[in-house]
Amino acid sequence: MTPTVSVILPVYNRSRMLADASRSVLGQSYRDLELIIVDDASTEDLRPVVEALDDARVRYIRLQKNGGAAAARNAGLQMARGAFIAFQDSDDLWLPGKLQMQMELMASLPPEFGVVANSKILYGRGRKDGDYGSGRVALRPSPDGILKPGEDQVRRFLIENRISLQNSLFRKDCYPTLVWFDTGTRANIDWAFSSSLAQHTRILESPEPVVMAFISNDSVSRNGRQKVIGLIRILKRNRKLFDSYPAEYAWNLWRVGRMLMRVGHRRAGMKFCRGALLRRPQIIWQVLKRKAA
Repeated sequence: MTPTVSVILPVYNRSRMLADASRSVLGQSYRDLELIIVDDASTEDLRPVVEALDDARVRYIRLQKNGGAAAARNAGLQMARGAFIAFQDSDDLWLPGKLQMQMELMASLPPEFGVVANSKILYGRGRKDGDYGSGRVALRPSPDGILKPGEDQVRRFLIENRISLQNSLFRKDCYPTLVWFDTGTRANIDWAFSSSLAQHTRILESPEPVVMAFISNDSVSRNGRQKVIGLIRILKRNRKLFDSYPAEYAWNLWRVGRMLMRVGHRRAGMKFCRGALLRRPQIIWQVLKRKAA
């Protein structure tokens, strides 16, 4: 029988966390799903972990070459049989009832809505893999900042990384192709996709948390250089659209410049910042206002 929801879980190593992440999906009250575990050419043997799950809904594929999370997710999309797509990360946990709540919410929406996005409880992780204890706790995105009805969602997604894939549920046909992710991007993968996705479908944001997410020591989000590359690729990907959103383009130029300076490329960073100021001199007041807030 064809499942209604395909859940795609890319993984590279992390064998000690994979079982917990997988079981948080398989243990959902909404059971009409398949879990596609995409092994991104791990150096660890993950097959025993997958076999120990002992669930017929699990499908496992091992890629021959490591291509990063974007390539692994695209491979999972090619295998997906469900009319809806969800994602899980190998070091996060879905909260009970996550999928049931999102499927019910999706069913209540008109067809132009192709995405339901919730928030996550974000924890800082300790020094060792599998340490779910220490660190600061935050709710992302903040409930007071969710999209409002009728708001220009394209503008918001051009300047804000708003969607975490594991928090969201997608109609499979919400995007023109099944190649959703830019394989040249190792950081800001969610943002690169959502900045394009917002141009093709309506997105509903709901404040209820559905995921416990953990910042791991090996998280790509900690890599400043990769984050700069990701943001530059977002600028290039949406260059024509930025003609209609000059203020948002200038703001992202400024951010690239500041990020480049933080990772030691001062001259290149200054060039981007000058470009931002030439296009929108008042950006300096936005920066000062944010610092004062």
